[in-house]
Amino acid sequence: MKPVLEENDVAEILKMVEESDRPAEFVEALAKGLAILECFDAAHPQMTLSEVARRVGLSPAAARRSLITLQTLGYVGQTNKHFHLRPKVMTLSSAFYFSARIDEVLQPNLRMLVEQFGDASSIGTLDGDHVIYVAHVSVQRARRAAAVVGARYPAGATSLGRVLLAGLSDEALEHYLKTARLEALTSKTVTDPDVLREKIMAVRADGYATTVDQLDYGITALAVPIRNFEGRTIAALNTSGYTGMVTPESMIAERLPALREAASHIAHAMSRYPVLQSTMGT
Repeated sequence: MKPVLEENDVAEILKMVEESDRPAEFVEALAKGLAILECFDAAHPQMTLSEVARRVGLSPAAARRSLITLQTLGYVGQTNKHFHLRPKVMTLSSAFYFSARIDEVLQPNLRMLVEQFGDASSIGTLDGDHVIYVAHVSVQRARRAAAVVGARYPAGATSLGRVLLAGLSDEALEHYLKTARLEALTSKTVTDPDVLREKIMAVRADGYATTVDQLDYGITALAVPIRNFEGRTIAALNTSGYTGMVTPESMIAERLPALREAASHIAHAMSRYPVLQSTMGT
């Protein structure tokens, strides 16, 4: 499995720090601390001070100040010369999970889809050039890219991401295609911006996206948009299965109507919870 964040991705987290038009109230130290929390992942579970500094793009002195602060607050631990995250970090994501009513509003429809078709179902939203999974239900046990809540993957390599990209304005989509790093995660991953543009245009026309072995081998997925009352795509819903056991054609024929119905139910449910709806599609 590829790491959720790579060094260039982490550097992007601090991009606003260097922007001349950032808000006057922007707290650079807070941005650096959050970037340090986000630089730990499955490929980097523990790091030395110099490794953290290099990964986030900070001086060792600045990284040390942030690490000491986070350690004092209980978010970071230290074993010998290596720093690591502590369980208290989970309270940050659980605060969103419960305040946005994820389990109450989103999970029931995912469970229904998994009960009906098996395999897995997820909901994601855009975060820059990536898609973040905000809800997930699965009966799968394969060793492959994990679609767990909080996972963050390149948008162009996922069915969820392509639906979300299709919902962007023409200007925003072109900016993505010009600036995003389209890496080959498998031998089938689309890395040509022109080819990806064609596929996203097809998603706009069809109202759904399918992918096969784009993010990782063994993943075939179908996704549809979740739209607010204005018709704007604010999230995406998918169903996925094992490549070889399902095909895009069979998914479209057997699952698309149920997936669209679930997306409609989710959109209606989200409309009753402004906090949840406002956090999506930003």
